[in-house]
Amino acid sequence: MLYALICTDKPGSADKRLATRPDHLAYLKSLGNKVKVAGPFNDGSGTPNGSLVIVDAFDRAEAGQIAAADPYAIAGLFESVDIRPWSRVINNPES
Repeated sequence: MLYALICTDKPGSADKRLATRPDHLAYLKSLGNKVKVAGPFNDGSGTPNGSLVIVDAFDRAEAGQIAAADPYAIAGLFESVDIRPWSRVINNPES
């Protein structure tokens, strides 16, 4: 099942995001096909202030484990992480 990991950065954490980004990207790449799409939210001026990661996980618990193991989460970057079941409808390669 697909899950959206909707992550909101703590205010004033741009330096922490930048410093942790290489480890974050390596982690997501290490998950292979479990990650369906990922990218940052921004504040409208281009400064990242959160992340959206769509993962294929067995259940919500596994999606939560994936989110918790992200180097961004471990570094304390996120103010919140919302995990929601998600369905791809438009441009679904499986349909």
